Amino acid sequence: MTAKMKIVITGANGQLGQELVQLSLSPNLQIIGLGRDKLDITDLEQCYDVVGSLLPDVIIHCAAYTAVDKAESEPDEAFRINGEGTHNIAMAAKKSGAKLCYISTDYVFDGSGNTPYEENDPVNPQSVYGKSKLAGEQEVRNLLEAYYIVRTSWVFGKYGNNFVKTILKLAGERDELKVVSDQIGSPTYTLDLANFLIELVQTEKYGTYHASNSGTCSWFDFALAAVQESQITSVKLTPCTTAEFPRPAARPAFSVMRHTAMERVGFSDLRHWREALIHFINDSK
Repeated sequence: MTAKMKIVITGANGQLGQELVQLSLSPNLQIIGLGRDKLDITDLEQCYDVVGSLLPDVIIHCAAYTAVDKAESEPDEAFRINGEGTHNIAMAAKKSGAKLCYISTDYVFDGSGNTPYEENDPVNPQSVYGKSKLAGEQEVRNLLEAYYIVRTSWVFGKYGNNFVKTILKLAGERDELKVVSDQIGSPTYTLDLANFLIELVQTEKYGTYHASNSGTCSWFDFALAAVQESQITSVKLTPCTTAEFPRPAARPAFSVMRHTAMERVGFSDLRHWREALIHFINDSK
């Protein structure tokens, strides 16, 4: 009988972490979800102890500081979690012999271009959050010879709070909503991303990947699609500029990522974001 592949998920109570823990998997895979109550990634000794006791084959490192705007006023905390915390997980993975998959972000790019970013394009994060996630990438690359780094963007799904849930909630409460139309990217459905991650970590195809649903849109387009697919007709959506809706953290104006690595090694691209959105809305009913 073949031994089960044991996959540990850090940040198991987050959007992506919960999705991974709840996946229906083949019998030869075992997922163990670790929330903050079971693993404090900022405590190196605890990382050694927990990972050492579980001896996973793979760690998918979803735990992160993700409050993009709050990070501007809490840079030390963002770097403590996203930089030092990732260092600790990478050290624990190295010590136990586990493969590590680190979840990163489109915010490592400055968004000043107008062509999709390749995996090896120069990074230039403009926010504390983006810089702290890049610090995590650098820890993984410095400490491990083989790893997976998966950058994703505009994440939405069944678990936790996200843009789609917020828009649909506000659409039910207000007559008009203003949504930014000059930031362009690619939404990512946690279900599709989670399935890709499970497929990826069962291979030896190491490296840096860009993974989002296919197709591109603005936040305004995304909001409009969510309202339309939910058949909400009582709200008027109006496009606005980033300048009209200032936030503490700078957002990339264009953060579309090409999935070159996925194509090169033979992974199927994720479905179009609107198809994924329809699945999410139907699944939420």
